[in-house]
Amino acid sequence: MGQHVVAVAVTDSLPIFELAVPQEVFGTDRRDIADPWYEMRLCAAEPGPVSATGGAWLNPTYGLDDLVEADTVLVPACARATQVQPPADLVEALRVAHARGKRIVGICTGAYVMAAAGLLDGRRATTHWMNAQDFAARYPLVDLDPRVLYVDEGDILTSAGTAAAIDLCLHLVRRDHGAAVAHEVARRMVVPPHRPGEHAQYPAPPVRGASPDELSPVLEWARARLDQPLTVNDLARHANLSPRTFARRFRDTLGTTPLQWLLEQRVRLAQELLETTDESVERIAHRSGFGTGANLRQHFGKVSGVTPQTYRHVFRYRAAAGRHGAARGAVAAASPGGLAG
Repeated sequence: MGQHVVAVAVTDSLPIFELAVPQEVFGTDRRDIADPWYEMRLCAAEPGPVSATGGAWLNPTYGLDDLVEADTVLVPACARATQVQPPADLVEALRVAHARGKRIVGICTGAYVMAAAGLLDGRRATTHWMNAQDFAARYPLVDLDPRVLYVDEGDILTSAGTAAAIDLCLHLVRRDHGAAVAHEVARRMVVPPHRPGEHAQYPAPPVRGASPDELSPVLEWARARLDQPLTVNDLARHANLSPRTFARRFRDTLGTTPLQWLLEQRVRLAQELLETTDESVERIAHRSGFGTGANLRQHFGKVSGVTPQTYRHVFRYRAAAGRHGAARGAVAAASPGGLAG
């Protein structure tokens, strides 16, 4: 398996954070956890050096010809001038890349550029909630959902702003390398390992006295006991709250229900066990709290779209291909020809 190239479209006055996130996830060498890792290329969407917020200047060494050849094309957030009138050459490059089967990803207001290229027509997409009304008025053919963190349409993905950029980039790692690798990247970045795209961009105003950190101890307590039967009453009791108050605060804080959160955590644990162990599906079902293989298959399929066996086969195959590629590279480097140039 060759190195996956991520091309980032660089426009003038782009927000620095939404550029730094792809750099941290894809541009940092992490071959110690997955080899080959990504190669990230900054591709100038406009001539000459371009600026970023905070006074930074960038002089990308790649251009739009390189962008259309990449495996994944990422359009980060952009300045208002770019939202209103995206560079025509960039819009055309996105159309060409999509026609060639490339994966196109928009972060925050990067969705404006994708919409201008017609890539979001008839598709579900999202952007920062503050831009929702303006975006919907400009692109009425897009099925805009401003509530969620990110939307995965297969070859087209979009996200909300700022921290949601981290969620989407880690989601891409999860798709490409599996849950265990994505979890390790998140651990190194010291961020939550997984926030599903359907989580709300921002919670409803919490009840008086509620804190976003209030639920952290009970979440960690539950993650350590996923193999055990857990109910909303169990979680509420551990949080010293009534079940009704706990469920309300849980939804206000995390944008989902306690039972849905438990299901997601159990599926994610099952994914990691399928990737990293040779245990049977029945054993993994027990360890992840599904009880039986039949229950695991049912819920796993609803969340991931494939069976546990298929999931294990795909990621074992990718891992083997990566090891094979690394071994070939080591042999080549050790040979006389590999030392030349």
